[in-house]
Amino acid sequence: MTERAPLSDKISAIAESATLKVDAKAKALKAEGRPVISFAAGEPDFATPQTAVDAARAALDDPANFRYSPAAGLPALKQAIAEKTARDSGLEVQPNQIVVTNGGKQAVYQAFQVVLNPGDEVLLPAPYWTTYPEAIQLADGVPVPVFAGAEQSYRVTVEQLEAARTEKTKAIVFVSPSNPTGAVYTPEETAAIGRWAVEHGIWILTDEIYQNLTYDGVRAVSIVEAVPEAAAQTILLNGVAKTYAMTGWRVGWMVGPADAMKLAANLQSHLTSNVNNVAQRAAAAALTGPQDDAEAFREAFDRRRRLIVAELQKIDGVTVPTPEGAFYVYPDVRGLLGREWRGRRVETSLELADLILDEAEVAVVPGEAFGPSGYLRLSYALGDDQLLEGVRRLQQLFA
Repeated sequence: MTERAPLSDKISAIAESATLKVDAKAKALKAEGRPVISFAAGEPDFATPQTAVDAARAALDDPANFRYSPAAGLPALKQAIAEKTARDSGLEVQPNQIVVTNGGKQAVYQAFQVVLNPGDEVLLPAPYWTTYPEAIQLADGVPVPVFAGAEQSYRVTVEQLEAARTEKTKAIVFVSPSNPTGAVYTPEETAAIGRWAVEHGIWILTDEIYQNLTYDGVRAVSIVEAVPEAAAQTILLNGVAKTYAMTGWRVGWMVGPADAMKLAANLQSHLTSNVNNVAQRAAAAALTGPQDDAEAFREAFDRRRRLIVAELQKIDGVTVPTPEGAFYVYPDVRGLLGREWRGRRVETSLELADLILDEAEVAVVPGEAFGPSGYLRLSYALGDDQLLEGVRRLQQLFA
């Protein structure tokens, strides 16, 4: 009997999402009765704004929402996205420049599929979100990490990007505010990177899903606002998941040049067709309705941000740049490595995260998921009491 043919090499090479893996392990331990506190998942703990929920409920009474709709998105939602893009990113766009996707991850995946050919290189500022390198490789591209550490507040420079550029460089990923670090590029830094990309004809894939979550009066200036001529070679990625606590609704989008969005819409017509119509109606209501809930979420994140930074700074060996956006803190923990804790020698942040889960029953994501070892990502999108208890467990472990 002939042996079964092997499975896909490309798909077999994909690593499981590190953040979801850690969060799943934490949830499994909690199900066993262990008092685990998880800082792993980037998921707001708030309820979706009632305006969006009411819109979804009303949509269930309209049979039109039970049918196929345009693969690239409902006209009402595309109009809402166009208005948001003009308001927050400073870019006027037409409906044919927008594709509504099943969450932000599909937008990321499709952007790389549209832009890349086999062997094309993508400059990937690190620390980076764990999905980017996998999505690049699924498009037969080559991720080229460009690392900026805590001493640079996790922001790469044009000089670093230029040093990494080759004749194969096709695109750059630009994320501000950043997941995993919460770093926000200054308007001047953003403009410099945008001008550099335009000068060299490099595509910009800018993930703006956290653009409305900034603090201390900081504004995340879109790269297409800082450098308007960059719009011809930029794809903006966004969604309602983070700002509106709608992670499970799975509504994201991509905005870009019409020819690129035509390719993305063609791909999506075969991949998934339209996004759930009821969720699209909810997303449109979130974008166009009162923003009181979204602002309350942001204020709560700001309070938690200040609390977690202050408490982590009390741990000797930990360096904590203050994040200006998103809802993550990314401490440099190299001062804890190469030492023995609770009888265990710890050399990497991966080993440190395992120690923390075993000894303190706290789930964090190690830096290896986002680039070099020596760092941890903690999401502060969880309740205030759990946040404080979790960090105090860390303080006790490393006292």
